[in-house]
Amino acid sequence: MNALRLATFLVALAAVSGAHAQSPAATLGRPAGPTRQVDNKVPQPGETGKIFPLNSSWVAVSLNGKPFTGERPSFRLDDQMRATGFAGCNTYATAAYPLREQALAVGPFALTKKSCDKSAMAIEQSFLVALRASGKWDIQGRNLIIKTQNGGQLVLERAL
Repeated sequence: MNALRLATFLVALAAVSGAHAQSPAATLGRPAGPTRQVDNKVPQPGETGKIFPLNSSWVAVSLNGKPFTGERPSFRLDDQMRATGFAGCNTYATAAYPLREQALAVGPFALTKKSCDKSAMAIEQSFLVALRASGKWDIQGRNLIIKTQNGGQLVLERAL
């Protein structure tokens, strides 16, 4: 009888120690260890190619060759991937992500609700559409050039 109790005890002890040896992730069917993967869409340090200039302020110069007049729209992308600026009438905020091969993805905008004259609202609309439709970006001298998916080009100049 004691031998049976001892055998039962040893089997139970082995089962408990085996359960503690496995990580919680392994018991759920996931591999043990770090699960965070490097995002292959984002340029990594040491890769060739240009790195998007975070924490820099830019002022719009032209859209599709047509210069902006009056108070020009602006763009700033911080290191938390939050883009903010002035659109021509209202201020805006959005998420923007520089991707591999100098691509740029811009999310939906949050805008203030100020009302301006028709020309300022038209400038704002065209600027926001160009940002939202961004496809590729490039730096040429002091200019940030955003090429839209439909072939347009937004040129911004580095602000002081």
